Amino acid sequence: MIREPLAAGLTRDWDVEEVVVDTNTAFQHLVIARTSQGLSLFCDNDRQSTEFSQLTYHEALMVPALLLADKVERVLVIGSSEGVVCQMAVDAGASVVDHIDIDEQAVKLCAEHLPYGYTPDQLALAEKGEGEIRVRYVDGYEYIRTTSERYDIVLVDLPDEREEEAQHNRLYGSEFLGLCKALLAPGGVVVSQAGCQTMWRNTTLVRMWQRFNDVFGTVAYYGSDEHEWAYLFGRADEVADPTGLMVERLATSGYRPETIDDLALLGNSIPPYLVRHSLA
Repeated sequence: MIREPLAAGLTRDWDVEEVVVDTNTAFQHLVIARTSQGLSLFCDNDRQSTEFSQLTYHEALMVPALLLADKVERVLVIGSSEGVVCQMAVDAGASVVDHIDIDEQAVKLCAEHLPYGYTPDQLALAEKGEGEIRVRYVDGYEYIRTTSERYDIVLVDLPDEREEEAQHNRLYGSEFLGLCKALLAPGGVVVSQAGCQTMWRNTTLVRMWQRFNDVFGTVAYYGSDEHEWAYLFGRADEVADPTGLMVERLATSGYRPETIDDLALLGNSIPPYLVRHSLA
């Protein structure tokens, strides 16, 4: 059994049918196990993705960004070890996808054992930089801080920001978001996994809503109606109706989502009451 922490005083128990991988990488405790939702990835006991629901998660993270960005030619992905969003970017027409992940062992284990995202052969090519996807195992913060590249989409997909000290917390702060913004090409978008919508686990989302509104000229929200997670999208410039723009572009998008349609974009674009009123 894996006991997943949800919030103060709340946990979720996962029955494990088979443990495929149980190891400590240089950065986290990683488990790949077979659960009732198929092969599932856990990092430090937090469920990251499952065979059953990963597409819903990854499309909610990537599709609004694909639609909000004026172009989808160059994409930067920080984290997201499975590689699913990188493949989505290529399907959408990106010619360069830089995938930066600090945990080489995690990326390799995901490719070896998960039936979604990279295969080992695809990862090997990406590590060599052969093809649209280029994988590099470096610190995402340092890459963002030092690169001279420009991107149409900068996507950050990490485990939730912790209340306690954690090395990845710095990739949620306003300073980091400002660095991401500085890498955008005109009409570009920064997107981040921003936490959970529920009022008993919304601390990260409230903080990120405040930070995005401090940093970006336009902020769009997408809260998955069939998953637990919410995502924020920022453009440096001002867009009068970002949701309307995404709906308009959906029909001609190079990537055809399976879990999002125009009504989902409309219905899931309003942040929860407590999040909206946190700016008051």
